[in-house]
Amino acid sequence: MSWLALSLSLYAVSVITLTYTSVSSFASISAGQLCTLQNSFEPSFVAQGDFVIGGIFPLHYNQEMPDLNCTYRPPPVKCNGFDPRAFRWAQTMRLAVEEINQSPELLPNYTLGYKIFDSCAYPLTGQRAALAVLNGLSEAESPMCSSSYPLLAVIGESGSAQSIVVSRLLQPFRIPMISYFSSCACLTDRRKYPTFFRVIPNDDYQVKAIAQLLVHFNWTWVGLVRGDHEYGRFAVQGLLRELQGTKVCVAYQEMIPLLYNQQRALEIISLAKVVVVFSAEGEMTPFLRDYMAQNITGIQWVASEAWVTASVFTGSEYYPYLGGTIGFGIRTGHISRLSNYLQTINPQKYPNNPLVQELWEALYGCSPSLSSASQLPLCLGQESLLEQHSAYMNTSSPRVAYNAYKAVYAIAHSLHNLLHCQPGSGPFENNSCAQSNSISPWQEVKFTIAGEEVNFDLKGDSIPYYDVINWQRGTSENIEFINVGLFDGTKPAGDELLIEEDRIMWAGHQSEVPVSVCSASCPPGSRKAVRRGKPVCCFDCVPCDSGKISNETNSIECTFCPENFWSSEDRTSCIPKKVEFLAYDSLGIALTVISAVGACLTIAVFAVFFHHRNTAIVRVNNSELSFFILFALTLCFLCSLVFIGEPTVWSCMLRHTAFSITFSLCISCILGKTMVVLAAFTATRPGNNIMKWLGPKQQRAIIFSCTLVQVVICAAWLIDAPPYPSRNIKYERSKIILECSVGSSLAFWCVLGYIGLQAGLCFVLAFLARKLPGNFNEAKFITFSMLIFCTVWLAFIPAYISSPGNYADAVESFAILGSSFGLLFCLFAPKCYIILLKPEQNTKQHLMGKEKKEHRGGRSKGSPSSQGSKLQGRRNPVFPPGESGSGVRSAGSPSPRLHWLPTVSPSHFSEQAGKT
Repeated sequence: MSWLALSLSLYAVSVITLTYTSVSSFASISAGQLCTLQNSFEPSFVAQGDFVIGGIFPLHYNQEMPDLNCTYRPPPVKCNGFDPRAFRWAQTMRLAVEEINQSPELLPNYTLGYKIFDSCAYPLTGQRAALAVLNGLSEAESPMCSSSYPLLAVIGESGSAQSIVVSRLLQPFRIPMISYFSSCACLTDRRKYPTFFRVIPNDDYQVKAIAQLLVHFNWTWVGLVRGDHEYGRFAVQGLLRELQGTKVCVAYQEMIPLLYNQQRALEIISLAKVVVVFSAEGEMTPFLRDYMAQNITGIQWVASEAWVTASVFTGSEYYPYLGGTIGFGIRTGHISRLSNYLQTINPQKYPNNPLVQELWEALYGCSPSLSSASQLPLCLGQESLLEQHSAYMNTSSPRVAYNAYKAVYAIAHSLHNLLHCQPGSGPFENNSCAQSNSISPWQEVKFTIAGEEVNFDLKGDSIPYYDVINWQRGTSENIEFINVGLFDGTKPAGDELLIEEDRIMWAGHQSEVPVSVCSASCPPGSRKAVRRGKPVCCFDCVPCDSGKISNETNSIECTFCPENFWSSEDRTSCIPKKVEFLAYDSLGIALTVISAVGACLTIAVFAVFFHHRNTAIVRVNNSELSFFILFALTLCFLCSLVFIGEPTVWSCMLRHTAFSITFSLCISCILGKTMVVLAAFTATRPGNNIMKWLGPKQQRAIIFSCTLVQVVICAAWLIDAPPYPSRNIKYERSKIILECSVGSSLAFWCVLGYIGLQAGLCFVLAFLARKLPGNFNEAKFITFSMLIFCTVWLAFIPAYISSPGNYADAVESFAILGSSFGLLFCLFAPKCYIILLKPEQNTKQHLMGKEKKEHRGGRSKGSPSSQGSKLQGRRNPVFPPGESGSGVRSAGSPSPRLHWLPTVSPSHFSEQAGKT
């Protein structure tokens, strides 16, 4: 509060006081017959003095509304709901006036008087009280409106709505008004309220403190309830402004109607766990009674300073519903004589004061006199103080009463400085005095009372201090106001609020902080997704996508993990990606075992063939090519092992090249054998010399040249774009797949294509020779083996392309092993069966089909024996020269050498001879 403005106002009032006598006589002549007092509004307490201070207090918190139909004189104001707390405020003002009048240092030779009125916590009644203050000490003694009364200042009002009305009424008279309890921020407007001052911080600080309280306890879903007046409206607006940019959302805003309506009040009660209320106790009383009648518990109330210390709610019946209430109250002070002074207020000393009678009825529940209209029993002198009003006599820590006390002393100090100022020792700048023609707006006045420095800013507001008050159960089951913290508005932003949380008792007599949220907090590993059309506090928790994490609660978005990291299972941290390759695990071990078994079987077949190399079936099947095929198959089985293990530069280059060259060698040998089989039967025709082009050297040349083509392709591949190890993070983002990149896709498919070309050609040739006669026509088995081989590799292509990561290597290994086993079993299983299990069939006679002939009784015409002379001189297509059909070798003839592999029957020879 600017003490300059207050001093100026008091200076103007003092000038009015000095001229009052002369003006009153003139006014009585000119206006005596024109202005007549129509009604009276008597003060509750009156005291005369040189300077009179008005006091307006809500001694009742409710007013019965009269029938104002303008057809008869309005009845006297009738209020109900006596408030002992406000009565104590009024008595504190009286005590301060008495102390000042008795002080030899403050206003010596001057006395202060007062007129105290009851506003009934209603703006219109407060307005009538202000007019009554202006009309003199007693309206009944001055029925004529002769002039305005020389009023020094007004202490009041408690509610902001009442203060606005009274301040506007006093403004034309330039009478200062000092409020002890009106905290509305709207009253800081000096253009609208130039004579308004207060000793309570304005609501800008209170709403800031409440906003910090909501944020501190993480209450993000709150309800707002306000009274139907300026105080509630501006407080809610200020709180909403403070909550902008925070995580707190308002579930609803409701208003308690000024003319209380039960049905409307019940609609206010909502499901929000935390409810902030900006209202006076008079409006709250009927609302809370209906609230209690609904038996609604568990609401965490956040009270404004207007009702956080209301003694009317301290009864034990309120605790189940209001226990745990927290709010900000005015700081306490110390008034040494207040307790003794209150004890002097009794019906014996004030027998004609109805307020004292009501006080006694409220405090003790009995009527102090028989003349009272009360229905209470007569007091006997043995009654004890009622529980709900025990705070009346508790003067250890007054709050609002202390504000009223400071307001009186503020007026006294301002008036003292004005009346006793000496030039050169004044309280203003350069020790000057307050003069009407030399006043600067920055001049202020400070004073100390009860050890506390009282200071005011240019807007008339005092230093912002609040106590954090918690409603707890007392020893007598009633509610006690416990100080659990402090809000100091003079400290830097963020450091103003100090709370001792371990001392707080919450709603429902709980020791844990209640939770009030629209949506539960999103745990780490998820993010908030705001619901459409809802406040930002109402959201759904969406788990983070794979590869994203959130390691904080209520994360707005999830963050990507680095390239070589992946989200953990709970999406709260990034962990190194799992590195995968075809390792020696269950799959790798299975492939290794299969490969080893295949290689061992091939070596076993090689050993069987080598051991029986001189038998007919081995010689007929061209042992040299058979051994080449078995060698190539052994390499094919073993090259699948290169696909197992962590890829390296050498293993990647060896994988496809070794596989392609060994398979090309194997297929080349089979192709050579197929060509010899087909050519052998063609060579039996007269004039056909094709066999001279398929001798042993030519067969080796065919194998070498066919394999050399694959070697050249692989060499070009390795030189131009060799395979290399790579880290595949695209196929499955959660893993790093170590694989061998082919380097050149064209070369890779050329290698496979060449093997496919060889296999296809071999299949076609074997298919053409499948129906050639003979007990052991190998073309059928070659055809079937090539069919299996082609089927495996045709199935390999889509499987390889669609297989993820290390499974692509497994698919290729299975294709190699599958096709190798197919070739091994189709080409060599029948021969091994005859060699090992049917040795009687391993003879030239069986292969030539002569066993049946020897068992016949005679030879028919056209039989091979009858036409043997025609075949003499012609080369035997089965055995080389020097070997007879009977299997007996001529003396001195060289040992037989098997150069090519046809298997024919004698009937075929007869057929060929008949055609010549």
